[in-house]
Amino acid sequence: MGAKGASEDGDRRIGRRALIVGGLVAAAGTAAVARDELARLWWRLPGIDKPRKPGEVDFAGARWVAASDANWRGADRPDDYRIDMVVVHVTQGSLDSAVRAFQDPGHKASAHYIVGKDGRITQMIRELDVAYHAGNRDYNERSVGIEHEGFVDRPEDFTDEMYAASARLTARICARYGIPVDREHIIGHVEVPGTDHTDPGPHWDWDRYLKLVRRAGTAQSEEKRSAAPAGGSGSPTPGS
Repeated sequence: MGAKGASEDGDRRIGRRALIVGGLVAAAGTAAVARDELARLWWRLPGIDKPRKPGEVDFAGARWVAASDANWRGADRPDDYRIDMVVVHVTQGSLDSAVRAFQDPGHKASAHYIVGKDGRITQMIRELDVAYHAGNRDYNERSVGIEHEGFVDRPEDFTDEMYAASARLTARICARYGIPVDREHIIGHVEVPGTDHTDPGPHWDWDRYLKLVRRAGTAQSEEKRSAAPAGGSGSPTPGS
């Protein structure tokens, strides 16, 4: 589960980005570059919210339950931060307890998704935004965090329904951002530098999981090709 004490993630880095803007303008000698970067800065200023549709999810079939604003940081990924990893977590508790924790502004941690034992998926933060789930700022900015209901020392918590649903979710995320389906890019919380967490633990079957992700990715690609109208398909949209 996401680590507490992630206050460093709350730093919006406006000062550093302002310096970048100045450098870009001087080097490029064009107002277009400045306008593009300043547009991003505008959305990241305190009190400014980038428009979102209420209840919109990034994975079709997920239910939306909003995390506390204190447990994530607004962004415009992958434009401002590339997304090249998925981090697998285990909640160390029930799905409901994880939801309550991520809704608690004092918790200072969250994840984009929670997958239940029954395979139901809850989204609490948009993939556009930075969730405080990894306990490492760089990893938070470049990854999507997926929690799984259960305990690391109880292999029976990792049900067939959970594996299948999580694999479909991860396959969709990997396809959306061009993430390779391998153990360098789909990692456990325990593998994040500087963390003191052990999840998903020794009972998480990585070989099985990656096979399911690859299989789901193939099925999704075939489904998309068969559904695409003649002449090509349009741009991806939330929920796809």
